[in-house]
Amino acid sequence: MALITLRRNLCHLSDFRIHGALAAMKTQPVNHVHKAVKEHLCPWVFCSLQPGPFRVRFHHACCKRFHSENGNDIHPVGEPVFPQVPDWDSFEQNLTNMDEQIFYRRLNNLTSSEEVLSFISSLQTLSDTMAAEALQRICEVGKKDGDQKLPKEILENHMFQALCIQFEQELSTLSNTSLVTALHALILLCVDPQSSLLLNLMAECKHRLTRGSLEVHSLCVFAECLLQLQGPGCATLDQIMYQLQGERLEEFTPEDIVALYRILQTCAEKVDQHQMFLNKINNFSLSIVSNLSPKSMSQMLNALVVLDQTQALPLVIKLGKYVVRHIPRFTDEELGKVLEAFVYFGHHDRFFLTSLEQHVASFSLTLDPEVISKVMGYCSRKQILSKPILNAVAETFVCHSEKFSPSQISELIEPFGKLNYLPPNASALFRKLEYELCAHFNSFPPKTLLKLLHSCSLIECHPVNFMAKIFSPYFLQRLQGDELYLDRLSLARLTQLFLTSILECPFYKGPKLLPKYQVKSFLTPCRSLETPMDFQLFKSVMIGLIDLLGARLYFASKVLTPYYYTIDVEIKLDEEGFVLPFTFDEDIYKRVALCIDGPKRFCLNSKHLLGKEAIKQRHLHLLGYQVVQIPYYEIEMLKSRLELVEYLQRKLFSQNSGVRW
Repeated sequence: MALITLRRNLCHLSDFRIHGALAAMKTQPVNHVHKAVKEHLCPWVFCSLQPGPFRVRFHHACCKRFHSENGNDIHPVGEPVFPQVPDWDSFEQNLTNMDEQIFYRRLNNLTSSEEVLSFISSLQTLSDTMAAEALQRICEVGKKDGDQKLPKEILENHMFQALCIQFEQELSTLSNTSLVTALHALILLCVDPQSSLLLNLMAECKHRLTRGSLEVHSLCVFAECLLQLQGPGCATLDQIMYQLQGERLEEFTPEDIVALYRILQTCAEKVDQHQMFLNKINNFSLSIVSNLSPKSMSQMLNALVVLDQTQALPLVIKLGKYVVRHIPRFTDEELGKVLEAFVYFGHHDRFFLTSLEQHVASFSLTLDPEVISKVMGYCSRKQILSKPILNAVAETFVCHSEKFSPSQISELIEPFGKLNYLPPNASALFRKLEYELCAHFNSFPPKTLLKLLHSCSLIECHPVNFMAKIFSPYFLQRLQGDELYLDRLSLARLTQLFLTSILECPFYKGPKLLPKYQVKSFLTPCRSLETPMDFQLFKSVMIGLIDLLGARLYFASKVLTPYYYTIDVEIKLDEEGFVLPFTFDEDIYKRVALCIDGPKRFCLNSKHLLGKEAIKQRHLHLLGYQVVQIPYYEIEMLKSRLELVEYLQRKLFSQNSGVRW
């Protein structure tokens, strides 16, 4: 392994000497030296290098240790002084026997490029692997927020430049790990692909790839570098994948397996030709889940989603079990990826939910708005009525509504309507929502706004102040956009809002929804405002009704009303309480609507109706129907046919003692 020998305050030495080809430069003037540095770095350094004293001496490990010609360690005037990290004297005294793990631990604890440069300048001897890790750490921590480039003072720092030049001069003696790590570190800087240093590192990697001398880890890192530089169409990448498929998966570390997933994820269009390899990876990954970090779990789950690995459900389930232990350790972005994966694969775990509830309840005020939106999206898609999460999110929105974008507001509010839940601070929540809508009405995309207002109406928080706007021709035109017709779901939401304005908001006197925008039925084959009836549950109830009423003639099923709703079972009564055949259309005094509610009409694992079923029953009642709910959990408790008949009689006729048939 090549060694790079350094000395504290190397930039203050009286001359500049590099082992190898650059050694001849030691007799050149200072300006000549800076010209040479520019030739190596200017293609990827994003600022000019100013001439100045740059005196560094490098030696290979076998060379005699050197000493500074200026041992006073005085900083030149005008050069930034890097902060000194305490307790580093021990490294300076006995680096050759230092455990590399201690070095990496110290390195990873540094939070700025200045600290890293100061750290390595205090060491007398540094292995090439350590130097590569130091370079990568500089690139990771040195970027400013939102900036892909290192600050000018870091790029012009003599120690940083010396590291880069030395890597280029020592290519043939670098270990595989330090070679690919240095390459990856430079790519993190978004370097110019034509820079001499990058081209030389790439050429050396390809040379070792052709010789077959790159081990698994180096192959994985090199593949990710190629993907970032040249994309998935790179021919060299196919060569790497061929070599990786020939390796035994037992030789891969957990980090290498996750890297494989990232590589395949980037080449998602080639997933079919790698599917057999993917199947092996999926099966093998079951054995390493317990060793994965939170970041690796998030990346693996995200890759499984992108690669559409629906056959890898055992792996998703096992990852779900271990994710529970790490929820507080996930970053906001990582937690968002986990939630997206669980929604995609339909995974639900009560232990995960409990841990997520604790996390959101504790940190909701500091969580990123995007993560809060994804948490609410998870609850909504899985129909999970989690009161701790909903209450915490409602409080967060009241306190920090300005942090949320229009789409995030919609994703945050919609679950309250879908899950039919009003939080304790409902009045404050909807006052804040109304304020945001009034202030930013035109910022909301039309379909997003319609979905948001419709969700509010499900829980009787009717958007009366906005109905005139959404029924106006201008809004309907915006809603349609460039399409020839409005989509059926949007029309159904408009129709239900219009019906709500008639039944629940009689004081509304604004514009009405034109008939051409009204649907005939809320029950549609695809996305519907009604949940289809559970067929098996209906068969059980139908048998009991036939026994109770005497014949199938006395009730109708799946009855479409003039008010757009479809009734599961309708029974007609005359004024004297007689049950009429369903074919009769005269002398009808009362209509009984049976709502045969299967599990899909309730929140997950609860007896709480979904919002769309609650509004349906509410509207049917306002339309004059006697609404009778027949929930699945009550039917499941009945042990005999006789009990079923008695149950139906109590449900149907407890308020009509004079009913006869």
